[in-house]
Amino acid sequence: MSPEVWLPLAFILGYLLGSIPFGVVLTTVAGTQDLRSIGSGNIGATNVLRTGRKGLAAATLIGDMLKGTVAVMIAGYFGGADAAILGALGAFLGHLFPVWLKFNGGKGVATYIGVLIGLFWPAAVMFCLIWLATAVTTRYSSLSALVAAFVTPLFLWWFGHPALASLFVVLTLLLFWKHSENIKRLQAGTEGRIGAR
Repeated sequence: MSPEVWLPLAFILGYLLGSIPFGVVLTTVAGTQDLRSIGSGNIGATNVLRTGRKGLAAATLIGDMLKGTVAVMIAGYFGGADAAILGALGAFLGHLFPVWLKFNGGKGVATYIGVLIGLFWPAAVMFCLIWLATAVTTRYSSLSALVAAFVTPLFLWWFGHPALASLFVVLTLLLFWKHSENIKRLQAGTEGRIGAR
């Protein structure tokens, strides 16, 4: 199969992998309350943590990351660099808009990191370091993700990856959009801090 044929397949594969709602699946299997009915109603690891099940939250984080990484690696292996980029886009959109949950998905931070790992892992390390530094300084998880995502396209461009930088401009804009309520709370000073009761 030629690399060109793999391009649409890479996007579809990425979307299907990205749309697996690990938070919902794991909490359902564990018999906890419906994840979408507690806290923020989000399907990501942060909201899973509100169930009091740290192990489930960690498993959700890892699953949401790895589905992005796996999508990129499979697409790249069979279709090359362009297919890997489309697989990454598909995985991220799948997490944000999963068909299984009526297109109402998560905010995308873990999957963002996962596709970074698959495409250019030093950028994923940079993202995590900036997230950690911002979180320690401000104790805002959402702000930490936004700052790290803002820097990511600049980092990729600086290190000579213009195609990846362009992709992550799009992913970053989507991530900011999904965090619009968090941004409003940050501006109002009502956003919850890490560790706050």
